[in-house]
Amino acid sequence: MSSVPLSASNAAKVDNDLRLDELPADLNIPDNYVDYTLKNTKPLPPVTWNNWWKELNYLSLAILVVAPSIALYGAFTTKLRWETAVFASFYYFVTGVGITAGYHRLWAHRSFNASKPLQYFLAAAGAGAMEGSIKWWSRGHRAHHRYTDTDLDPYNAHRGLLWSHIGWMIVKPRRKPGVADVSDLSKNEVVRWQHRWYVWLILLMGIGVPTVIPGLLWGDWRGGYVYAGATRLVFVHHSTFCVNSLAHWLGDAPFDDKHTPRDHLVTALVTLGEGYHNFHHQFPADYRNAIRWYQYDPTKWFITFCSWFGLASHLKTFPDNEVKKGQLTMHLKRLRETQEGLIWPQENTDLPVISWQSSDCRLHQVQEQSQRRPLILVAGFIHDVSTFIEEHPGGRHLLVKNIGKDASTAFFGGVYDHSNAAHNLLSMMRVGILHGGAPHGLEDKVVPPSQRLRVARHSELSSPYSSTAMSDGEGMLG
Repeated sequence: MSSVPLSASNAAKVDNDLRLDELPADLNIPDNYVDYTLKNTKPLPPVTWNNWWKELNYLSLAILVVAPSIALYGAFTTKLRWETAVFASFYYFVTGVGITAGYHRLWAHRSFNASKPLQYFLAAAGAGAMEGSIKWWSRGHRAHHRYTDTDLDPYNAHRGLLWSHIGWMIVKPRRKPGVADVSDLSKNEVVRWQHRWYVWLILLMGIGVPTVIPGLLWGDWRGGYVYAGATRLVFVHHSTFCVNSLAHWLGDAPFDDKHTPRDHLVTALVTLGEGYHNFHHQFPADYRNAIRWYQYDPTKWFITFCSWFGLASHLKTFPDNEVKKGQLTMHLKRLRETQEGLIWPQENTDLPVISWQSSDCRLHQVQEQSQRRPLILVAGFIHDVSTFIEEHPGGRHLLVKNIGKDASTAFFGGVYDHSNAAHNLLSMMRVGILHGGAPHGLEDKVVPPSQRLRVARHSELSSPYSSTAMSDGEGMLG
């Protein structure tokens, strides 16, 4: 096959276009890009009953309507042979992995390196899912990660489950997605190859292969077209669409709850392992979504399998120490929320300070009051045990004999080494502080066990209740 040579001027133009395409799109954006863009660009008018038919993306709508229609009609008119069912399920995984391992983890996030054979396989398999070219898909996905939950996020979860699932494809976007650099993909020959031949690849991989293989091998042309073609395509579509919708709605946030991504087993099951989405948004360059061996992530297993045979390399994982920091941060935040709902003893500054000096009239008052109500000294604090004296597990007599006295030694092991619960409860009965009354060696007993590991804000670090399990800053946990 011969080729037509380019003129010098045409060759220069093509070369210049390539160089422009390979420049980072976000090279010169302002530091306040998001705020600036939202303030200085007008979105398209809202979709109303009067203009909705003008605002539809008819190409996407056709793909999302025709495939389910064929699948539904075919289900009632075409017998499903077991061979076709097995092949359709297998091909669902092939084209699904083309998206999850190829489009997503390889090209959008560069979480591992792939050999040329593996790249061509993933590019072809991804085309069979009919979700756009690698370059188009990755550009939108990188914008999603950079502008998560903002109006520059193409599938902003705050606009609702239906919008983030399919609405953003059916309705013309009200705003252009935020800028995202894909210059690295413009330099990739496999990406360029797929982008150039994309229409032919989707016809081949999306319709041709699933129809021809069942037809040639066991004579089920119609079944292959209906089940391995159209029905499989519907499942692949909504499986990967769930990464944008269900994964931002169902589950919990064990690493960070600042944004909507969530982790859930159900989402992982329907997305070939992409359901541990909270982890993924925190550590997007990690080739894994699931970090535990028992968590369902067939995409991770596929990449690992490929690495055993030299088809994949440089599998990126985020440092385990930093992953644990993220988990700890959320644990502390949950503890902080629990802590804020509890009642704590009065701060030391709110309690009257009493001196042993006999000239202190308040001490006389305390001694006098001890005749009328049970006041006991423990670890330098004066406690009114009137509400507990009849409930004391050791018997009321042990409290009665210490009224008006220092019971620190007895409380901290002399008679019984009281539990954390007992110490915490006792601290709620404080009514005063005896200056100089804390016996030597018991200073650590001043703070109840529940407060020794209290989750403290940064502004509280100078407090006598400052924590050994403190937050990174007030903005993080408080």
